[in-house]
Amino acid sequence: MTAYGATDSASPPGKDRRKYHEVRAIFEEAIEVIQPFFDPANSWGNRSLDHLAYRSLRENYPQLSMEEVHVLVVAAKRVFAERHAGRATD
Repeated sequence: MTAYGATDSASPPGKDRRKYHEVRAIFEEAIEVIQPFFDPANSWGNRSLDHLAYRSLRENYPQLSMEEVHVLVVAAKRVFAERHAGRATD
């Protein structure tokens, strides 16, 4: 299945192989915080503002490790791209 938390069919039934449970718990809330940094209309010199997404997450969720912040940014960037695929920029 997908990387959005589905289990692998090769894993034993009932065994959850997923990590980053805290990230999963705050994902929808956190994506709202950082989505402006992935909007092409908000670039600076044709550069993305991903580094600001990292900083914003560290400030808003200090309990997350750097690895968890990275996982969250990568997943949020992918979700943002999928949600906005085919749309023209405003």
